[in-house]
Amino acid sequence: MSEAEIVAELNEQFGSGNKELEADVVAELRSIMRLHQLSVEDLFFKWESYCIKMDIDAAQTALETLRHFKQDLHDTLERNSRSHVKIKTEKGISSTPRAPRVSGGDVFGMLDSLTTPGPGRASKVAPKRTPAVSRVKAEPASSPVKLADQLDATGAIPPSSFNDRANAGETVEILNDQLPAPEPPIAPFSESRIKLTAASDQKKLAYKPLALKVSESSEILDDRIDDFVSLVMQHHKLEESAFGSAASQSTSEIVAVGRIASDSSEGKLNAASLLLETSRRMGGGLRVPLNVSRLRGYQFFPGQIVALKGVNSNGHEFTVHQILDLPLLPNAASTPDSLGAHIQRLRGGPDAMDSDSDPAPLNVIFASGPYTADDNLDFGPLKALCNEAADIYVDALVLTGPFIDMEHPLIASGDFDLPEEYLSSIDPDTATMSTVFKYLISPSLNRLASANPSITILLIPSVRDVLDKHVSWPQDAFPRKELGLPKAAKVIGNPMTLSMNEIVLGISSQDVLFELRHEELIGGRPQEPRLLERACRYLVEQRHYFPLFPPTDRKKLPKTGRGDGVGPGAVLDVGYLKLGEMVNVRPDVLVVPSSLPPFAKVVESVLVINPGYLSKRRGAGTYAKMTVYPPDLAKQEQMGGMLAHKIFERARVEITRI
Repeated sequence: MSEAEIVAELNEQFGSGNKELEADVVAELRSIMRLHQLSVEDLFFKWESYCIKMDIDAAQTALETLRHFKQDLHDTLERNSRSHVKIKTEKGISSTPRAPRVSGGDVFGMLDSLTTPGPGRASKVAPKRTPAVSRVKAEPASSPVKLADQLDATGAIPPSSFNDRANAGETVEILNDQLPAPEPPIAPFSESRIKLTAASDQKKLAYKPLALKVSESSEILDDRIDDFVSLVMQHHKLEESAFGSAASQSTSEIVAVGRIASDSSEGKLNAASLLLETSRRMGGGLRVPLNVSRLRGYQFFPGQIVALKGVNSNGHEFTVHQILDLPLLPNAASTPDSLGAHIQRLRGGPDAMDSDSDPAPLNVIFASGPYTADDNLDFGPLKALCNEAADIYVDALVLTGPFIDMEHPLIASGDFDLPEEYLSSIDPDTATMSTVFKYLISPSLNRLASANPSITILLIPSVRDVLDKHVSWPQDAFPRKELGLPKAAKVIGNPMTLSMNEIVLGISSQDVLFELRHEELIGGRPQEPRLLERACRYLVEQRHYFPLFPPTDRKKLPKTGRGDGVGPGAVLDVGYLKLGEMVNVRPDVLVVPSSLPPFAKVVESVLVINPGYLSKRRGAGTYAKMTVYPPDLAKQEQMGGMLAHKIFERARVEITRI
């Protein structure tokens, strides 16, 4: 790969929006690559891990931060080297036992080699080589901040203040910046400009969790493979005789459709452990090893449905000659009359004063929980977001959970108090988590609905929500009774496909992008070299909001603030995974919140948005604002009497710091 190609790939992975990296930043990244013999993708993986560990924004590739990252890599390599030498030279000597860690000492979930002194003990804390997050820009590279400098007299890290956050309101990334930023209306609209239509059947999400038998769950997995056999046959115009079992020995080339799996329940998928799992109808449910040595490039993940052309000449492995493309769902489209009705609704209805003028664009804000930092239950980020939504009179506010996070340290411990002004109206003996929601979250939403009566508010639960008794995914909506929500607020399921006027919106609160990035196997020259686009394309291609199976081990997911830092994970109910499929057409807009850096990208005509988390564990996060301009019906091309929505062309998306 030439130097120009490497620089282009660095800009693709590390750049923010349309801004290219500065020359000194590129030089520092190239230095790290040469020093540690890393590819651009491996370097990006390590950078993301470092950002998650330090709770900083991966999109901010400042030179000073990269130098601390470089030092961290060096320190890690040095520690590993010393540990390796010690094991070889002192085999008979046991290592000094580590002092037990005091509960709550590991605030960031990353101080594995340090201990925090308990009450009455001397405060001897080892220095930390990597600077503290809040001091990264202030400290010179030669003067790293010690952990002891961060601790107060009690040995605890002082609480962070949301009001003291840096870069509030800064725009991180803009998609379609050629579209103008809209001017906020001078007053709220007289009525809602949004018509909601559900495409998913929400009643089916009210199933009894974890109640199916294993045999019934396996039938669901089998049916998914068989469904794709029919799709591949129609798309590639193949005869039924062209398909066969990858597990059967034959010298004839066949097309085998199955699910990617690993030969081990532990460790990451690799070329040696690659298996194809067949359905019982097509291959007796057998698993066969895959030989992918003849492929120029491939991209696989566990649970992926694939169509492979090849041969099993020895009966022991299926040699893959070609990976067939899977057909995509059709693009969303509407009749001209339907689009005209939506445009008229944006003007204010059929009785609008100026029915021929261009209507104001539709404004929607997307945000994802958590909505407060680990050290408090003030919900400052949520209040700030509602204030912003009220100031610019947005048409819709879409919020995904967790709202009251079971992994929040204070919620998990139960050691917190409600605001004093509410104590007189609360009976401590009957207070529940619904009470907590009513007095900590609902007031912000009620003030927003009062300031902007025409707003539509959508709430989507998370498997980490304390409120929701539906413990598995796909997940039913939590009951709104006793929550004190405004009438403008609607609670829907997770995942959900619905129409917002003509816009087909698909949304799921599961962090599937992080798990796909963690589990995927890349070889040679993959079809899509860019990581984020590749993860998004998996969802569109597989027609599912969570195509990964089995999900990532929850111990490998980002640390939470409670106890050992291990969250609940995906909590899939396999028997109802069909409820996680996309409905009929590709979504115009796909919202998938993730701990990966926030972004807005167009993948296969789908506008994919990761708004990021509104609150990080110890800092403020981001949200996404989407402005959709009405279609120009005169310029739209009709296909069979239908007009494609093409939201990706007329939507401006801004990723903004709260």
